Amino acid sequence: MTVIDVFNHDVPAENDFGYSQAIRSGELIHVSGQVSLDEAGAFLHADDFAAQLRQTYANLDKVLDHYGVTRNQVVSQVLYLVDLRQNAAATAEGNLAYFGGHRPASTVLGVTELAFPGQVVEISFVVDTRLPA
Repeated sequence: MTVIDVFNHDVPAENDFGYSQAIRSGELIHVSGQVSLDEAGAFLHADDFAAQLRQTYANLDKVLDHYGVTRNQVVSQVLYLVDLRQNAAATAEGNLAYFGGHRPASTVLGVTELAFPGQVVEISFVVDTRLPA
C-alpha cells in the first residue's frame, strides 16, 4: 500500500487555496511552488530577486528537512521567473550555489506575473527518496 504524507508550513494560503506544500506518494515527493514567505505566511522582499531566491530556497529546505531528504535527491525543478532575461544570470548563480555539483532536470519559465505583488520567483521540486542522500 502506498503511504501518503502531506507537509504544510501552516500559513493561511494553504487553507484559502486548498493545497499542501508537499505530498509524498510512495518514493516520490512533489513539492508545490515555494515563494518568499516568512513563518507567518507574509510575503517578503517585494521586487528583490536575490532576496526572494534565498528565502525561496530556505523554504524548500524546510520541506526537504521535513522528509529527511537532501538536495541531492531532487530529480527535477521548475522555476517561474518574472523578467526572465534580467534575472537569468542571478538564477544560474543561485541554482549552482544551492545544488553544488548536483544537476537535477530543470525547466525555467518566464512569466508576466506571480501571485503576490512584487513576487519575481517561484520554484517547485520533485524528489526521489530512492536516490542516495
